[in-house]
Amino acid sequence: MPRLPAPDYPADVRERLAADAQEVIARYPDSRSALLPLLHLVQAEEGHVTRTGLRFCAEVLGLTSAEVTAVATFYTMYRREPGGEYQVGVCTNTLCAVMGGDAIFEGLRRHLGIGNGETTPDGKVTLEHVECNAACDFAPVVMVNWEFFDNQTVESAKALVDDLRAGRGAEPTRGAPLCTFRETSRILAGFPDPRPGAVEASGGAGPASLAGLRLAKGENAPRVGPPRSAPAQGDGPTPHREEGEG
Repeated sequence: MPRLPAPDYPADVRERLAADAQEVIARYPDSRSALLPLLHLVQAEEGHVTRTGLRFCAEVLGLTSAEVTAVATFYTMYRREPGGEYQVGVCTNTLCAVMGGDAIFEGLRRHLGIGNGETTPDGKVTLEHVECNAACDFAPVVMVNWEFFDNQTVESAKALVDDLRAGRGAEPTRGAPLCTFRETSRILAGFPDPRPGAVEASGGAGPASLAGLRLAKGENAPRVGPPRSAPAQGDGPTPHREEGEG
């Protein structure tokens, strides 16, 4: 059966969102360029991009619902189903995976009792695979609402989600303090972060990200990873033997 047209927002909600939308649209010479931030805006309203949100974006931008849906379903940052207050993404791309990302995801899956894309019964945590957080020098990396938690282990990741579920919060390795998924979505829509000191808390990745650059410049970059242990006796490379040697 064909789906009925999506319902509209209540009048007061639509009026508020329409004012926010016009502020966003005014930043662009072509209104359709505002689609990505507007999808974040409607996601901030209900925690995911609903059919009502898609309808709203289409109407204020003069687009078809098919055009808006095509964009919303292309980008993984837009949820299409209800999710938790904290989106916990475990990078399982190549480097993070071999450094422990796969083990972390499996550990969290068992610890939380949910699978990929699922949410804990208390509505606090949504667990998902994430493809490359662009932080390979801090692998394995977990992101919570797009904030970095670097150099994780199975146990540290379990402690992280336990703190989030208990309301104790957690401090990212770098960047701004955590906020809820809806609050994050509104910030991504281009609206100021109202939390005191949140913007100033953003910063660079850290020494590991600069080590290669310093080496390329001929500088002596300090080691940023754990020292390699010396090979055990008998585990070293096989000595080269000339032809005919016993």
